[in-house]
Amino acid sequence: MDEKYIGDTLDDFLEEEGLLAEAEAVAIKRVIAFQISQLMDQQDLSKAEMARRMQTSRAAVDRLLDPGNDSATLSTLKKAALALGKRLQVALV
Repeated sequence: MDEKYIGDTLDDFLEEEGLLAEAEAVAIKRVIAFQISQLMDQQDLSKAEMARRMQTSRAAVDRLLDPGNDSATLSTLKKAALALGKRLQVALV
């Protein structure tokens, strides 16, 4: 067999099943939660201090850091970025 792989890609399969957009959304949320958590660790920032900087509750920060919670709005993400000294950048590709 000379082929490197056989069959479609995972993206092709997910698209055929109508699951690609949802899978991508879950992956993006997980990456954002991870990035925020990493930046908080680097800055030795507690959840309570993050909430204070964002002018929100600690529960809201918990939801933001929960990779399974997809309720984060652009406004919340922007507040989180500013609290960490970063900018939020969103692009359609």
